[in-house]
Amino acid sequence: MLQLIKDCIWAWRYKSKVREARKLALLFNMTFFVFMMNGKLKVAPKRVLKDLVRRGRFKRGTTIQDIEKTALFIARPSNTPGVLCS
Repeated sequence: MLQLIKDCIWAWRYKSKVREARKLALLFNMTFFVFMMNGKLKVAPKRVLKDLVRRGRFKRGTTIQDIEKTALFIARPSNTPGVLCS
């Protein structure tokens, strides 16, 4: 029962972040990633992640392609719905 509650909370947080990523992708016409960092769901644009990789924020040898493979959701401006979700 406890695991079911935890799963429901995680699903609610995930859906919220996906909705946020889609909204931002449509608004700014950029690619946004939903990924796990330090045990939390994060939403960040691809351009910022590229800059963080270049500055050495991630483990040595990590590339933007690695982050793209492990991303839970990728919101591109082309695959987002035409209506903003509130």
